[in-house]
Amino acid sequence: MQTRPLAELPAKMNSAVQSYCPAVPENPEQDFVQFKNSFGDVYAMAASLQKMFAHSREPLVCLATENRAVLAAALLAALAGKVRLLLPNALSKRALARMQQATGFGAALAEQKNHDLLPSGIMPFWPEHHFSGSLTGEFSYHNDLVSLFTGGTTGAPSIWAKSGENLFAEAAFLAEYFHITAADCIVATVSPCHIYGLLFTVLLPLVSSATVLAETPSFPAEIEEAIQKNSATILAAVPAHYRALRHKSVNPGSLRLAVSSAGMLASDDNDAFVAHNTTAVVEVYGSTETGGIATRNRAAGEQDFTPFATVDWKVSNGRLAVRSPYVSARTHVDRDGFFITGDRVDSDGGDGFILKGRADTITKVGGERVDLDEVAEALRKQPEVEDCFVLSLPGPGGRENRICALVQSADFHKELVFSGLQSLLEPAALPRLIRAVPRMPMTRAGKYDQAAIRKLLSP
Repeated sequence: MQTRPLAELPAKMNSAVQSYCPAVPENPEQDFVQFKNSFGDVYAMAASLQKMFAHSREPLVCLATENRAVLAAALLAALAGKVRLLLPNALSKRALARMQQATGFGAALAEQKNHDLLPSGIMPFWPEHHFSGSLTGEFSYHNDLVSLFTGGTTGAPSIWAKSGENLFAEAAFLAEYFHITAADCIVATVSPCHIYGLLFTVLLPLVSSATVLAETPSFPAEIEEAIQKNSATILAAVPAHYRALRHKSVNPGSLRLAVSSAGMLASDDNDAFVAHNTTAVVEVYGSTETGGIATRNRAAGEQDFTPFATVDWKVSNGRLAVRSPYVSARTHVDRDGFFITGDRVDSDGGDGFILKGRADTITKVGGERVDLDEVAEALRKQPEVEDCFVLSLPGPGGRENRICALVQSADFHKELVFSGLQSLLEPAALPRLIRAVPRMPMTRAGKYDQAAIRKLLSP
């Protein structure tokens, strides 16, 4: 168990009144969004939104946009006002309807093209880009600022409330941790509707004066062009995109840092990217509810995760428990203030921990314990398999679980794959069903689309 009293956390991270953003932009001419919106534009839009929010008197506003400059303006307006923002996990009619049913929001920040996605009766807002007024009042970081809606592919959707302190304290820490400044240009392959995308493409630029690209590239050629055309210094991507880039050289010499989050990065993909781009990949481990927890840099010889200096942690019944300024106040914690995550860990005997996968990836097949993460790792070692996702699904009659896998493969030979797996897995862990697709279904957050995968593996 590694713990430290919250009172001993750095003052900047433990203050409910710390100001992380100036009331007016320090450099109005600096690009917030590369070649599109300056910091002056963002603050002007924030002032216009503050006035609109006050006039409408709607307490809840849904962020039905992926425009990073407008999202930044909304955060500033909400800090200086009395509205609470809602961030859907996807911009779709279904996701917005489910959020409206869960929260009852009456207004949404949405450009014209997204109006048809809004539930009936919702009031749309859009800021004035050249508003002449200024933000009024002081920024308040201790109230709930944004509630993030997470999808329900394997269960009921959840809404995690995050205060201004939760979000801006983490952004300020990450800016210092990664030495992010106004000289940096960020390319991200993940939507700002995901907490990882929101942090790296909206909050981090706000607190560090860095510039971010408007686009969210996802195909290898798009990512390569975005980095090279804009002389990007930071790439924020997800494991699926590093896998797609493993044989590509995308760094024109400007890229100084690559960051991976929203899932475990395979060591082979990490090594291949580093070899082709001479840029370290730093894995950031965390979740929507906990915020960032720890990092690992395999290029520096790190095999275990090292928690941030602002995070306390312990192992509770085999699971990681954390306490930090970034954990949502709405989470259930133990009497010492620790939130119990769903991830299995072991202490490495020092300051870090070994991440062993999700507790819910353990299943029973024929009475035998099977770790789905181990099955996926064995599949990825097969030459024919580019990527995969493994599930435990009820067999015929629903009386017995069976291991099923969807694989991405351009030249799939089931017999060869099964033969390769037999030397790596126990009989109970061998998949009973493997189906191949040319491209894995992914969500806008860069995660595997489990609902789509389950349909593809259904009888």
